Amino acid sequence: MAHDLNPLQQMIKNQLIARGIKDEAVLEAMQRVKRHLFVSETDRLQAYGDFPLPIGHNQTISQPYMVAVMTERLRLRQGEGTVLEVGTGSGYQTAILAEIASEVVTVERISALSNKARQRLTGLGYNNIRYIVGDGALGCPEYAPYDAIVVTAAAAHVPRLLVEQLRDDGRLVMPVGGASSQTLQVLTRVANDVHCQDIVNCVFVPLISETI
Repeated sequence: MAHDLNPLQQMIKNQLIARGIKDEAVLEAMQRVKRHLFVSETDRLQAYGDFPLPIGHNQTISQPYMVAVMTERLRLRQGEGTVLEVGTGSGYQTAILAEIASEVVTVERISALSNKARQRLTGLGYNNIRYIVGDGALGCPEYAPYDAIVVTAAAAHVPRLLVEQLRDDGRLVMPVGGASSQTLQVLTRVANDVHCQDIVNCVFVPLISETI
């Protein structure tokens, strides 16, 4: 019975599995990562709700379903690959990625958020994450190429430098559009060509950058 499930289990069943999330690695990662640890004390009772929550600095922790969709579309294999995350935020998406991938490089322009996420994730035992404070639209060429890139903020177009940092057959997932109407897109790099697929409508905070 649904009422016998705890809030995390209800989230997995009702928000993810019921809406088509099938990747076992993603479902298991989201089962292991406790979302209430990534929100403020005042929001903990709402931590497993089907909506984003504020984390300060005009940023949000994404809706659980959207985190699952974006992660599933990266097509990660358990224990393999290097992922670039643009927009560390609370560190929740970072933790999900770190549960699956071999290594995560995460970029955040707001140093206070990056530092807090690093402290939180280190305290939770994650040791396969590199933290960068900087302009996410520039990516992080030092550790490129990446098997997958996820961007947790929206822009009118996908930054060219991010696409260039993808490995051949690498996937990039990002919301693209204006402030009130965006589409989650998956870009797959094949040699020097890029294939683009629209997935679902969404609304994310804007990607702030001097370069876009």
